[in-house]
Amino acid sequence: MLTSRFVQTDNADRWFLGVLLLIGVVVPVLNLLVPPESLLHFSTYNVTLLGKYLTYALLAIAADLVWGYLGILSLGHSAFFALGGYAMGMYLMRQVGDRGVYGDPLLPDFMVFLNWQELPWFWYGFDMFWFALLMVMVVPGVLAYIFGYLAFKSRVSGVYLSIITQALTYALMLAFFRNEMGFGGNNGLTDFKDILGFSLREDSTRIVLFIASVVALALGYLISRYIVRSRLGLACVAIRDAESRSRFIGYRVEKIKLWVFTFSAVLAGVAGALYVPQVGIINPGEFSPLNSIELIVWVAIGGRATLYGAAIGALLVNYSKSYFTTVMPEIWLFTLGALFILVTLYLPKGIAGIRRHKAAKG
Repeated sequence: MLTSRFVQTDNADRWFLGVLLLIGVVVPVLNLLVPPESLLHFSTYNVTLLGKYLTYALLAIAADLVWGYLGILSLGHSAFFALGGYAMGMYLMRQVGDRGVYGDPLLPDFMVFLNWQELPWFWYGFDMFWFALLMVMVVPGVLAYIFGYLAFKSRVSGVYLSIITQALTYALMLAFFRNEMGFGGNNGLTDFKDILGFSLREDSTRIVLFIASVVALALGYLISRYIVRSRLGLACVAIRDAESRSRFIGYRVEKIKLWVFTFSAVLAGVAGALYVPQVGIINPGEFSPLNSIELIVWVAIGGRATLYGAAIGALLVNYSKSYFTTVMPEIWLFTLGALFILVTLYLPKGIAGIRRHKAAKG
């Protein structure tokens, strides 16, 4: 039975990564080599839209890692996503230089507008790409480590932990809305020009960012799969299903939770960093607790504790959101709520559960 389950998982992994590879090859070809007047042409707008969806899929995998395999219902992963996005946004703002509206070579436009006289200390270093990449992972990781250490050491769990994670992201949202924080206040960071010297308005740059999203999603999936299928992953499942018993037989429950929770936050930060240059803006709205709740809906619809199901759920729900908010914007929230209720009632294991059920019957 266990061998059959692993074979099914391996097949799902191959299908997911195969489709992802196909998308990563076909989409750039259809955009760059097929003439715009052709029906097969994939527009740059759609490339950017799909790239954004892929960053959401990576975020969903990060959430599934802690919810599906550790049983931690985190309602604060949008905070880690946003922090990674702000770290990348700070780098992109530093690259604008004197091409901004006010022409200041050092201060971003919003700082000049607010009469800031010098660059805050925490902005130093963000003119270097490698430093920004480091902060994309370090900032969410450190926050998750500190938060997790305090919460897990105190043995906070269940709904109480969910409420605390939601309070964390809400507090960060309120803080980033303040102009004196030095992150653009309500407007956030925007009007980016280029990345590594390449214009963000060029189709070729958009394609590279799209491919980077494909690669990041594949790597994030592979690393997460390695974790959940290792001894650490088996320990996570044991903790999820029987935490007290796992602690009694000798598992270092707090350390396992802390390690996986921190890694999940880093993964979410990477997703946020890829999201920002493709969308062109990062503001405090990304910290919204509603975003974290939507994230949980993606995972639930796709299939909890499957990884690939969480990614599929993110892609499906966000594509539906783009469609319905364009065609019938007033019914989107009702559609999302109805979809979540139907999946909960009739597909408790999500979309991935359909495949599992068919494989089990076969």
